Amino acid sequence: MADTSLKPRPAPRPARRRAAPADRTRRLRLWTSALVTGAVVLAVLLVPPLVQLDEQAVDLGSKLLPPSWQHPFGTDDLGRDLLLRCVYGLRISLLVGLVAALVATVIGTAVGAAAGALGGRFDRFAMRIVDAFSSVPHLLLGIFIVAMFRPGVWPVIVSVALTHWLSTARIVRSEVLSLRSRPFVDAAISGGASRWRVAVRHLLPAVLPQAGLAAVLMIPHAMWHESALSFLGLGLPSHQASLGNLVQTARSSLLAGAWWPTLFPGLLLIVPTLAIAGLAGIWRDRLNPRRRSELSL
Repeated sequence: MADTSLKPRPAPRPARRRAAPADRTRRLRLWTSALVTGAVVLAVLLVPPLVQLDEQAVDLGSKLLPPSWQHPFGTDDLGRDLLLRCVYGLRISLLVGLVAALVATVIGTAVGAAAGALGGRFDRFAMRIVDAFSSVPHLLLGIFIVAMFRPGVWPVIVSVALTHWLSTARIVRSEVLSLRSRPFVDAAISGGASRWRVAVRHLLPAVLPQAGLAAVLMIPHAMWHESALSFLGLGLPSHQASLGNLVQTARSSLLAGAWWPTLFPGLLLIVPTLAIAGLAGIWRDRLNPRRRSELSL
């Protein structure tokens, strides 16, 4: 009988490494944020072309109906379907957030890149302007800007864009200042490249990921800003569906015991903005993994 005691035993299979709780939480946050954001985008893109909203429609026979299969979000104080008005209002908020964030990012990136690349007097002058604008609360400055125009979408976009480019300018300037000491910048300057050429060809492409992240993080703030202005009666016209207008007009419904005209527009303002902020936070983790613990939505 052969002795099998000297035969080499097969190596044990390596144990599967379980995902850390932080990784599972991050993965769950990623999928939840992506699903919510995708559902919101599909809703605002598909619902308005399929179902038209009559802003002036009145059906007092269906006034303040509670949520049901026919009206999942109930109806408002004029008998209009609240779900449809919330989707239209969310579309307006997303439009304002996207356009205002894009304009503010362009302004902030241009000012920050120029200040960091040129330095000297221009840097000091640009930063003093940023400090002057930052000393005034965003909402107060936005009210002053919107008050000079008639209520509408574009005055709100201009107001939000002109009050939200400051943080982007600071971020881009700090990144440019850190990149100016890199060897490839010294080599370009030694080769005879001007400061503008170095800024456009070398520094600006390097800070675009940070600028894009700032733009995504700015979308929730722009949506909240638009809703605050509309709630105060300075944003969109009162008859136009926007989340701020819906919350403002629903205040009187609370006295009648109707909670749904206030709850659902508020949820459609809070949940999508948190989802967008969650995606932006995960993007920030990828750009700077050392600051994962500092993520705040």
